[in-house]
Amino acid sequence: MLHCHLPFVRHPKHEEFLEENWLFEAVTETYLPLIESFERLASKDVDFRITVSLSPTLCEMLSDELLGKRCGRYIERKLELCEKEKERLAGTEFTRALQLYETRFSRQNKKYGTEACEAVIKGFRRLKDKGHVELITTAATHALLSLCHSQRAAGAQIEQGCRCHEKHFGERPSGLWLPECAYSPQLDPLLRGAGIRYSFLESHGALLGDPPPENGVFTPIATPGGLVMFARDPQSSNQVWSGDEGYPGDPVYREFYRDAGLDAPYEYIKPFLNPLGERHHLGLKYHKITGEDRHKLPYDPKTAQEKAREHARHFVSQRNRQVEELSEHMDSLPVIVSPYDAELFGHWWFEGPIFLEKVLEEMGKPYGNIRTGTPQDQLLKPETMQISTPSASTWGYKGYYDIWINSDNDWVFKHLDMAAMKLESVLDTYCKQAGNIKQALLQCIRELMLAQSSDWPFLISTDSAPEYAKARIRTHLDNFWTLADQIENNAIDPEVLSKMKNRNNIFSELKCDIYDLGKHN
Repeated sequence: MLHCHLPFVRHPKHEEFLEENWLFEAVTETYLPLIESFERLASKDVDFRITVSLSPTLCEMLSDELLGKRCGRYIERKLELCEKEKERLAGTEFTRALQLYETRFSRQNKKYGTEACEAVIKGFRRLKDKGHVELITTAATHALLSLCHSQRAAGAQIEQGCRCHEKHFGERPSGLWLPECAYSPQLDPLLRGAGIRYSFLESHGALLGDPPPENGVFTPIATPGGLVMFARDPQSSNQVWSGDEGYPGDPVYREFYRDAGLDAPYEYIKPFLNPLGERHHLGLKYHKITGEDRHKLPYDPKTAQEKAREHARHFVSQRNRQVEELSEHMDSLPVIVSPYDAELFGHWWFEGPIFLEKVLEEMGKPYGNIRTGTPQDQLLKPETMQISTPSASTWGYKGYYDIWINSDNDWVFKHLDMAAMKLESVLDTYCKQAGNIKQALLQCIRELMLAQSSDWPFLISTDSAPEYAKARIRTHLDNFWTLADQIENNAIDPEVLSKMKNRNNIFSELKCDIYDLGKHN
């Protein structure tokens, strides 16, 4: 199970905006390489199935014309840098990595151009239609639903996630990835009300359920409301995620934190930095993990790729062994659920797509004890499953909510709750209005949803981009209260409204009835 998500970042007033690179990096390093891997497998008639969740914010950015053009320009700029680097790195062992980057960006430029973002949507839809990929959604702006005190706000996030998915992929999803894998029992009626049949749990969310599942995390369970839950297997996850024992830490793999944008002479690299001239990652990384920080050895792509295939074979052998051991103690076939953030494969772990491709190829062979599958393959007869109420849980640090609500970011949620209460009041009073008032109501919903993204408290808590995250929360809430005030005073400023709609143009299909789902729950 791969979860593809990025927060909505779009700044049309600026020719370049550093945080927009999050999208372009993910497209070129993760999404397109994964699609190409899956399509190679499909062309070889490999029998594989995989589940992919694509967040609504990501889908909206991938289909945005402005961001599509900027992604094309991003690829062209990378090719320019590769050309410039040939002279600087001539005669060194770093040219092997440089050639790999040049080949990739050249191929993407020729094949996709300014349509690289759109190609991600089309690629996953194509794989879905071939039966290899099961596509699901998540909450509209990846809000941490368990921390929404307003059931109507949580319900709106779920329903809009489903509607956005239908817009991009032609059908409503059967499954929904809970943002941050954060479950709480009060979400059940909202998920079922939106037609969601299944979701996923962190391991202890199932193991601490009432009653505890007889087969632990290795058989899906049904909640009392009929929602089917698949719990994460710690063993297969740790082999990839763990900083101590995970595959990505192998010394032959590419080092993420050494980058030409940080290492090259400043004046030389300055034309490729952001408009402020600040050093940042440019995606050209020439070292492997081994060695101390300033003494890392040159990266050898061929050796790293072979190691990824070796690790894939080891991963599959471990799953075979795991199935054999589990089968001795179970009356039914064990189901091993391995969920990951998609961006791990390619962006953080450069060799990840090669690893995953080989894993799926090995599991698709007509021997061995395991096959890949999706929740729909296991579904969906809740009446035959053990009924259990899972425990509130997340897959974050310590397993609960520490990352998203702590002394650094706890101020966020009282403001989100106040805005949600105001929105409910304004919608109930003015929902039948038309014209600018209706457009202002819809923009109020957009601004609050964007403020609710779980990414902002995460970025504050981890000190990754805290000032940007704080600015985004404050801007969206300022926009919300400005419009709410104008609605209640029948004083809509068309220019102000137009600017907000142009900047935050997410969810063109949005309707005011989105807040009805949680109204009676």
